[in-house]
Amino acid sequence: MSILTPIPPSVPWYSRVLLKLPVIGWLARDILFGHRENTWYALAIVATVWILAISTWGLVAFAVPFVASVPLCFVMLLLISRG
Repeated sequence: MSILTPIPPSVPWYSRVLLKLPVIGWLARDILFGHRENTWYALAIVATVWILAISTWGLVAFAVPFVASVPLCFVMLLLISRG
C-alpha cells in the first residue's frame, strides 16, 4: 500500500518532505517507487476528480487546467525562440 512504500535514503530532504504529505505524497510515492500500474491508477484518479469538478462547478472547472498551463506554454515559447 501507499503508506508502506519505502522512501530510499538517497532522496533529497525537500522531496522527502513532499512525499510525506498525506494524500498527494502517498500517490506520488506510489508512482515514483511503486509498481508500474500505479501510474494508470493515478491517471484514473485525476480524471475522475476533474470530471466530478466539472459536474459540480461547470465550465470554470473545465478551464482551470488550461489556464494553469499558460506559464508552461510561455516558457516553452521562450525556449523555442532562444534557438
